[in-house]
Amino acid sequence: MSAVFITGTGTGVGKTFVATGLIRCFRELRQPVDALKPVVSGFDSVLPSGSDPALLLEALGRKVNLEELQAISPWRFRAPLSPDMAARAENRAIDFEEAADFCRAAIAANSGTLLIEGIGGVMVPLGKRHTVLDLMIALHLPVILVAGSYLGTLSHVLCAQDVILRHTLDLRALVVSETKDSPVPFEATLATLANFTGVPLLGLRRQGPEAQNGAVFRNLAGLIG
Repeated sequence: MSAVFITGTGTGVGKTFVATGLIRCFRELRQPVDALKPVVSGFDSVLPSGSDPALLLEALGRKVNLEELQAISPWRFRAPLSPDMAARAENRAIDFEEAADFCRAAIAANSGTLLIEGIGGVMVPLGKRHTVLDLMIALHLPVILVAGSYLGTLSHVLCAQDVILRHTLDLRALVVSETKDSPVPFEATLATLANFTGVPLLGLRRQGPEAQNGAVFRNLAGLIG
């Protein structure tokens, strides 16, 4: 069995795109796979379709209903804010140890590959004293760092990479997910990042035929499976 934590340089960079792509890849390979997104904000309980947890469930071939949503994403908040702010808006709070234990229980029960998708970026606050990084440290899983290809991503990637490596986490891969309408050439972004990372660097196109990414996802699956 194996488990990996999928984090990002920020919000909307493609973490769920990577997670769902990996799920489909493992299923095509007939290898058992499961996923969690413990915390999600910007979640509409009336219309959950299209949310990150719903996309994960659909990729897993499971129904999008309250029971399944609760199983993979227990901390769901309405406001599209950082988790601490979104929870506070509902007079709630995320119990860090409870969230960590939820992930540990899933890891222990897992018989295949378990993907744990974080929320936002590496340093997004979960509460008054903990960030996503603290959860990554507590779980001590291999990490996939996902970034966009927008103007400014280079600094965001290198800062996130530095934080991850300084905490001796196993950065298994850096994945650049193409940002729509970015003025920066996609290949140029990859070429520059290659000068500053020693981990496998993979690029995922978002604006071409989806089949073009098949080999990339198989490569990524091989790095974590």
